[in-house]
Amino acid sequence: MANNHNPYDDFLKSLAKLVEDLMKDLPDQDHARFIGCTIIAGGTQDPLPFFQGTGNEPGEIHYEVIESDERIFITTQLPADIKNAPYADINPDTVRLCIDEVDATIPLPVRIDVIHSFYMVRHGIMDVVLKKKSDSPDIT
Repeated sequence: MANNHNPYDDFLKSLAKLVEDLMKDLPDQDHARFIGCTIIAGGTQDPLPFFQGTGNEPGEIHYEVIESDERIFITTQLPADIKNAPYADINPDTVRLCIDEVDATIPLPVRIDVIHSFYMVRHGIMDVVLKKKSDSPDIT
């Protein structure tokens, strides 16, 4: 009789339990979400993606943009064979993702506070966290 037990099943169950416990301890846990490598706590509604790069064409970056009440989150998975450090050029109404020779300019629905916005690259994921300007109406 073959043993069909995958040794990673127990690990993944433990990891899921750990994440569940972590989410319970977050303030306003009903609205907490994972986005890329970022945990979002709070907000009055679930954050939803509002557009994506398709990533289907050569020279195109696949990305996801999610908007919450106070922030905009952009997440992209980096290719394993990049030669240069990827970066995000953050401007008040656009973000340009630069990965080696490829870049994607993402128009934003509202103006953002560049000083309080940032990006980070960890474990093959680039997360861009943009703080919305509180006094700015929608651009679109």
